[in-house]
Amino acid sequence: MSRLEAVRAVAEAGSYAGAARILGVTQPNVSAQVRGIEAEYGVHLFRRESGRLLPTDLCLQLCDSVERIAEARGEAERLLQSRSSFREGQIVVGLGNAMPGMALVAAFHRTYPRVTLKVETGSHHKITRAVLNHECDIGVLPDVPADPRFRRKHLAEARVVAIAPPGHPLAGTGPVSAEALCNEPLIFRASGSSTQRAVDRMFARAGLSPRPFLTLDARDGLYEAVVNGLGIGFLWKDSTSREDGVARLPIIEMQSQAIHETVFSLADVQGRIVDAFYQVAGNFWTR
Repeated sequence: MSRLEAVRAVAEAGSYAGAARILGVTQPNVSAQVRGIEAEYGVHLFRRESGRLLPTDLCLQLCDSVERIAEARGEAERLLQSRSSFREGQIVVGLGNAMPGMALVAAFHRTYPRVTLKVETGSHHKITRAVLNHECDIGVLPDVPADPRFRRKHLAEARVVAIAPPGHPLAGTGPVSAEALCNEPLIFRASGSSTQRAVDRMFARAGLSPRPFLTLDARDGLYEAVVNGLGIGFLWKDSTSREDGVARLPIIEMQSQAIHETVFSLADVQGRIVDAFYQVAGNFWTR
């Protein structure tokens, strides 16, 4: 491109000296670049007339191409800049839980209302893969591993609780043990769920291997199964704002398990909007 820009500058200025002033380089630099193209391709781009360098027809066609390239390059630069603009930029956020992630998204929108937000939801596995594949700019999940590929910011602590119908014998008795839960019909989430991963670790540490009565792939389905009395399920304590139809039961073995809801992105992903999301997250959780 530097050689093509030199050709266009000479065509505009009519001399190597004038082109050098336009480009902010030396005259020998400009003449060397133009003559380099002529020698490499065996063409003549200028003819000298009355002390001026006049472009040949081939040179004029070449300058038109250079102009189109410059316009395309400018458009590409504008596109990239708009992606990180607080006035017209965009961010794609992946959420494993509707809450507290959606509350954080709302706080970001209040701070930067002109930024377009796109939210993807799914399992822990799905959102992690979306961040790794650049399908999401940033993710909000519990229990994000310490991976050098990730930039992370821990937010509030997250704990898994058991949920049971309000009239269940265990409801209202205080924290329940993993052993007591094993005596109940249990509803598990499918593999790939951060909830299920935490529950599996909890039972394994207690030396227990319960078999679920029912396995469901969606949080809403699990919630409705518990509401309808099919068994006891598990969810992150603050993963939903719903309060209807279930009793939340703290689990003794979960009390000492330190897990955090975490904002994370790829470590090499930079940009004003991503940085702003981290800043809003920090302010949101310290209020």
